[in-house]
Amino acid sequence: MTSATTTPGPDLETNSTQAERDMRNLHAHDGKKIAPGEIAIGVIIGRTSEFFDFFVYAIASCIVFPAHVFPYLSPLEGTLWSFAIFALAFVTRPIGSLIFMAVDRRLGRGVKLTIALFLLGGSTAAIAFLPGYETIGHWSAVLLALFRAGQGVALGGTWDGLASLLSLNAPQAKRGWYAMMPQLGAPLALIVAAGLFAFFLSTLSTADFLSWGWRYPFFVAFAINVVALFARLRIVVTEEFARLYEARELQPSPVIETVRSEGRNIVIGAFAPLASFALFHMVTVFPLSWIALYTDEPLERFLMIEVIGAFVGVLAIIVSGFVADMIGRRRLLGYSAVGTAFFAVAAPLLLNGGDLGEVAFMVIGFILLGLSFGQSSGVVASNFRSATRYTGSALTSDLAWLVGAGFAPLVALLISTEFGLAASGAYLLSGAIVTGFALFVNKELAGRDR
Repeated sequence: MTSATTTPGPDLETNSTQAERDMRNLHAHDGKKIAPGEIAIGVIIGRTSEFFDFFVYAIASCIVFPAHVFPYLSPLEGTLWSFAIFALAFVTRPIGSLIFMAVDRRLGRGVKLTIALFLLGGSTAAIAFLPGYETIGHWSAVLLALFRAGQGVALGGTWDGLASLLSLNAPQAKRGWYAMMPQLGAPLALIVAAGLFAFFLSTLSTADFLSWGWRYPFFVAFAINVVALFARLRIVVTEEFARLYEARELQPSPVIETVRSEGRNIVIGAFAPLASFALFHMVTVFPLSWIALYTDEPLERFLMIEVIGAFVGVLAIIVSGFVADMIGRRRLLGYSAVGTAFFAVAAPLLLNGGDLGEVAFMVIGFILLGLSFGQSSGVVASNFRSATRYTGSALTSDLAWLVGAGFAPLVALLISTEFGLAASGAYLLSGAIVTGFALFVNKELAGRDR
């Protein structure tokens, strides 16, 4: 990566607000250049913090909220309502993108990121203080929905363009390697989140865990967000990277204009990773809800299986970088979709196959998830024109998570309860088919993927 001089230029200063300039001064590097590895570290820390908030809430939706917020319903109904509220963050995330892009244009990227991460951490930490139904009745569910919506709005503002910057400055032969780095945040966050819940489940009585033990991971989420904020601000508000953003035209563009000119690429970008996003929930959130509802297996044991699977996922994501650089991202995603289709047939049998079956389900699932999810974020980024790449990538991410992930746990649990566990495999298979079709349509990628 080439670095620009750190001497301020008149255009940069003119386009900066006082708040943004204050942040640049606070995080000044005294003329030192930031190495590409530092960008990667900032990206990984940032994505880990976002996914940690996601997983803490997702795990609690399976094992806490049905009893804490919906004790008057059956365990199944309580879980379904928890998953319905879970989906709110994906619905409000595009709204957050619109709001925070306006903040970005008016006040600067550093100010936007600070507000967004404090809102994300604050919304997550607020859940730690959530009174249960026994204390405030139905207002408990209302507050939970409000805090979850706040998480979604905040996530819309955490888009900082670092992943795009990292990819754009990657050497031609290492695009897959750099594309996988932001995706490492997901399994790393799951390792920490599942490990924390497993610890409290194994050391506390059920009454103590449901009373106060489950709240601690939500406190930890706020602390992680603060660390992530400073790690990302250290990069995004420096003069050097402000110039790189401008040189690459990674600036917010009007949303309506972006949708009008890049609508096709946004839609393809949302559906191309559908198999990996569906698989994302099929090996993390959904199986935990199924184990909690329909087996007597200790939840902490299954959470530790998820931790093992997440470690496998980290390795698989790293491997995806090497493989993508050898055969191309589009081809790797296509092969992964085929593998996901076969896994969709076997997954119900494995999940229902006892101890060894569960471990096999998790390991195989995370191998496929790592290979596909590791490259899913950059599959159509190169299709966007430079002037709309920043906003187009953000909108694509929002739509992809909404379509592929937002309602996945709810739908998978609902149809599996109604039609049997095999129905969840059919749901996953449909995601693989959609991914294959989107990759076939996205022929532009094949010409510049290698």
